Amino acid sequence: MRLNTLAWGSGPRTAVLIHGMLGSATQYHQLGPALAERGYRVIALDLPGHGDSPPAPDATMDLFVDAVVESVDHEPALAIGHSLGAIVLSHSLSQLRPARAVYVDVPLDSSRADPPPAGLRERFTTARAARTESRLRATRPRWSAEDCRVEAEAAAKFDVDTAVALQHSYTAQTVPAPTIPSLVVRAEPSRYVSTERARELEKMGFSVQAVRGAGHCVWYGFLDDFLGALDEWVEA
Repeated sequence: MRLNTLAWGSGPRTAVLIHGMLGSATQYHQLGPALAERGYRVIALDLPGHGDSPPAPDATMDLFVDAVVESVDHEPALAIGHSLGAIVLSHSLSQLRPARAVYVDVPLDSSRADPPPAGLRERFTTARAARTESRLRATRPRWSAEDCRVEAEAAAKFDVDTAVALQHSYTAQTVPAPTIPSLVVRAEPSRYVSTERARELEKMGFSVQAVRGAGHCVWYGFLDDFLGALDEWVEA
């Protein structure tokens, strides 16, 4: 499956960006150009059932991985995955072969407790309906008007059947110690990556940076802080 992509820049190094659940490539509307200014050719993907990519009612993690690998150049200098996109990235490493990997606000933990099928479908349907531009403006005061617009548009395009199929086909796996330079950027505080989990990840060999005050989409409203954490890690 070929995925829809957005691109910024024409630098000699490639950066691949993978969004989270209910999102799309447009969530990188600020980060993509900022990375292009740093010399990257940036490619952001719409995952299956998201944005302008086709739905996949028989979705599996393997299908998501194969679609990503088919749609971008291999061996990028940098790959960034947010939430679901971080999980997809972690499963893509052996085929995508990035030089560096960044995982945004995800615990990289094998624990899971899925609701029953009806509950899962209801959860996704409710989340999609609630993610309107007006609601995001009211509940995300640090987000820009464009942040709210692109997130609401992505939610409207989100395919529930794809998400349900993916969730019920996926068995979480224990994340091994990283074999390439790997960074976890978490919100502070984070609903997903606790302080204890951050310490565990550091012991495994991940670098961990926190952006204080940020939400799950860490760069929204905190782009300079996110880029500062990224730049510090790359330079180190």
